[in-house]
Amino acid sequence: MTRAGLLLGIDIGTASSKGVLVDPSDGRLVASAVREHTTATPHPGWFEHDAERVWWGDLVALARELLADGPELAGVCVSGIGPCLLPTDARGEPLRPAILYGVDTRAGEQIAAQRARYGAERVLERCGSDLTSQAVGPKLEWLREREPEVYARTRRWYMASSWAAHRLTGGAYVLDHHSASQCAPLYDLREGRWIEEWREEIAPGLEWPELVWPAEVVGEVSAWAAGTTGIPAGTPVVAGTVDAWSESAGVGATGTGDLMLMYGTTMFLVNVVPEPVSDPRLWSTAGVFAGTSCLAGGMATSGAVTGWLRDLTGADFGTLTAEAAQLPPGAEGLLMLPYFAGERTPVLDPEARGVVAGLTLRHGRAHLYRAALEATAFGVRHHLAAMREAGGTPDRLVAVGGGARELWTQVVSDVTGREQRLPRHTIGAAFGDAFLAAVGVGAARRPDIAEWNPVEATVAPEPAHAAVYGELYGHYRTLYPATRETVHALAARQRADDRSAAGPG
Repeated sequence: MTRAGLLLGIDIGTASSKGVLVDPSDGRLVASAVREHTTATPHPGWFEHDAERVWWGDLVALARELLADGPELAGVCVSGIGPCLLPTDARGEPLRPAILYGVDTRAGEQIAAQRARYGAERVLERCGSDLTSQAVGPKLEWLREREPEVYARTRRWYMASSWAAHRLTGGAYVLDHHSASQCAPLYDLREGRWIEEWREEIAPGLEWPELVWPAEVVGEVSAWAAGTTGIPAGTPVVAGTVDAWSESAGVGATGTGDLMLMYGTTMFLVNVVPEPVSDPRLWSTAGVFAGTSCLAGGMATSGAVTGWLRDLTGADFGTLTAEAAQLPPGAEGLLMLPYFAGERTPVLDPEARGVVAGLTLRHGRAHLYRAALEATAFGVRHHLAAMREAGGTPDRLVAVGGGARELWTQVVSDVTGREQRLPRHTIGAAFGDAFLAAVGVGAARRPDIAEWNPVEATVAPEPAHAAVYGELYGHYRTLYPATRETVHALAARQRADDRSAAGPG
């Protein structure tokens, strides 16, 4: 029998966490809340979260705010950034800050070593993705080699969603198949299991999580967690997954040919494909639901660059957007590479750096802001082309995320020449978490998302802008190879300066 009550969805993001309460009868958003937090960058290329303060602290704060009036709950589901690596002891207590997803590029040497050891083609064949900064396997080996004292105490490892499930239930040690499929070279995509011989070489002596699907119930809220969070004891806990895939479930981008564009601190693209396809430029993963597959890509920065410009100029997003909207396509001769934290797919270059070309004294903050939006759009166009070439089917585009603002989505449609559908709720993965919780506890079925979150608007490309953006896209594609050698040298200088500033030891 289905438990009565609302559904609680919480998503732990890079720069903020969001929570929602949803009525399972019709998908009505009852309440929402947000908590901002910081991401630590102790060295160039390192991105970390204090799991206690950020992951658990945000979960507790959001749950207490949303449940202050004591509503009944039918289920809870937590998603989060990923794939991440949080090493813990046997009780699940963190031993160091969590190492974040592909924006964290510390494990370059381990990536090269594992690619040589196992063979790039063999890894791609078994895991669906090449070894990149997105993969968990190299980061586990980095931990063993670079922080042996921490590794010696490590018995388990978690991602944001799986650690939340562990804390809420008081013991569940699980990882969903989708998250596991981003753990190259540890998970066999086609067989849906851990690759035991490789995992024991890379991370010997660890316990490994049980594999489940994102909408599976993995336990109930414990008495201790209830007292801490305010979530009633006994509430079913659903496994959850990486935020982008939870969000794709929440906007109905789970059918073959669907592609979700997630506008956030980073830009993420998830295309549902009829069967696993592999391309070294992209990530092939398991889907949200059993029997589904995805081809995905992610830019290391998008909203992060616009946030940087906001902080640098002191102007708010509303002002910057209004000023940028007054400029013509092309930002009056300004072109940006948005590789401010290296780049993930399809460039796959952690040593890439941001470039602004064409600057003159007449350019101001509005030009830079528009160039940043256009740079993201060029990156999306690059991804769509790579997906088509790999055998993907990016046919129906759905735009979601807190960054899905009017000017930004219009620029992306103009640059790509593609329509984007905007569903009623574009508030993030937390809504998808609520839907996964509903499916998990039997309060909804997968097709019900069409009623929960219908498409309410369409962004169509402006044909008059096609020619100028076509020309600029050509320049965008040539700018990276033309500057690669220079920015790699600058990246090396940044590392050397950082080591010098850190001093001996």
